[in-house]
Amino acid sequence: MTFVRRSATLAALACASVLSAHAQTEIQWWHSMTAVNGEWVNDLAKEFNASQKDYKITPTFKGSYDESMTAAVAAFRAGNAPHILQVFEVGTATMMASKGAIVPVGKVMADAGYKFDPKVYIPAVAGYYTAPSGQMLSFPFNSSTTVFYFNKDAFKAAGLPTDQAPSTWGEVALAAAKLKASGHKCPITLAWQGWTQLESFSAWHNVEFASRQNGLAGLDARLKINSPLHVRHIENLANMAKQGLFVYKGRGNVPEATFVSGECAMITTSSGFYGNVKKNAKFAFGLAPLPHYHDVPGAPQNTVIGGASLWVMAGKKPEEYKGIAKFFDFISKPEVQSASHKRTGYLPITTAAFKLTEDSGFYKQNPGTDVAVNQMVRKVTDKSRGIRLGNYVQIRAIEDEELEQVWAGKKSAKEALDAIVKRGDELLERFEKANK
Repeated sequence: MTFVRRSATLAALACASVLSAHAQTEIQWWHSMTAVNGEWVNDLAKEFNASQKDYKITPTFKGSYDESMTAAVAAFRAGNAPHILQVFEVGTATMMASKGAIVPVGKVMADAGYKFDPKVYIPAVAGYYTAPSGQMLSFPFNSSTTVFYFNKDAFKAAGLPTDQAPSTWGEVALAAAKLKASGHKCPITLAWQGWTQLESFSAWHNVEFASRQNGLAGLDARLKINSPLHVRHIENLANMAKQGLFVYKGRGNVPEATFVSGECAMITTSSGFYGNVKKNAKFAFGLAPLPHYHDVPGAPQNTVIGGASLWVMAGKKPEEYKGIAKFFDFISKPEVQSASHKRTGYLPITTAAFKLTEDSGFYKQNPGTDVAVNQMVRKVTDKSRGIRLGNYVQIRAIEDEELEQVWAGKKSAKEALDAIVKRGDELLERFEKANK
């Protein structure tokens, strides 16, 4: 009798544990973070999962930004899209046009009963992911901007000052020449070349990248990056490439490895590269604002947003949307935001997180870590607010193809930039017709 009663009790307990396990709602999160930033994403999910018992965030790496976006489109059509999708900033216009595929983050938060005020976010970040109606469409997550990194040990060996980075492109060329003379085979390289040398370059110099306020004011935008200033800059880089002062190391973030290893002494890339350098570089390094041309009126202005945001996919259950809202509320907390910013170099997406970081003395203890924020919080103009264009992923690929022709000496700067504008405008026209 005792045995039967005990068996029944065990069965009841087992049943209860199964029910409680099932009561936890799982939220699938597809992302593109690798290495130290991949560890950060996993840790955020663990922290959230440990903070409550109702929901479980499951992060899954789905390849590069391009690959994860393509996979999500296919999954959505098949009816098994993730709940949350990380999309890089160049995919924003495409996601905004995907009617029926996404649920605006403002609606998700409001429906779950959370007070959601876009005004608490850094204006340049919030504005980029907000529709003309004022509704925030996606959740700012790993927002970055372009910054300049330099190897202080290499600078010292070349007789260059280590307490100050070159601030103009003329100074960059002079520093590169000294580095080469001291035996450095790769004085400077560039990651995300279209983003850093065309997109951010335009905003930093307060010149248009595209018409219609860089696409933010309408779908009928057209590229404007074959201006005399753009041609001058790409020509200068081409001349540096011929002299072995600038060495092209590949697309996307591939060149970053050559800075971490010490092979290349200077690089322009994402502020989100900071965590990798801090953890893996075996030399003293510095962060500084992007270089500019001193004779351009209004320069430097401000840089544009990079990185990615989190989009909520349509077709999920009400309980799942509640879990998404709870997770977004968790990662918005100033202390969580500040810790993420300190760890990765991505922007603190709220002004409260920026203030918390500043008050903690982090910027004083780690000089240069406030560069990204300071570049972004300057007053923006209609030419520097951001860039939001359709078919932008494909336009980025065109930028890479044409710039590679310049670095290889096969095309002039003018020929390549004219080709980017011609080929890019064809894609913009196609997007405009498809989404009227």
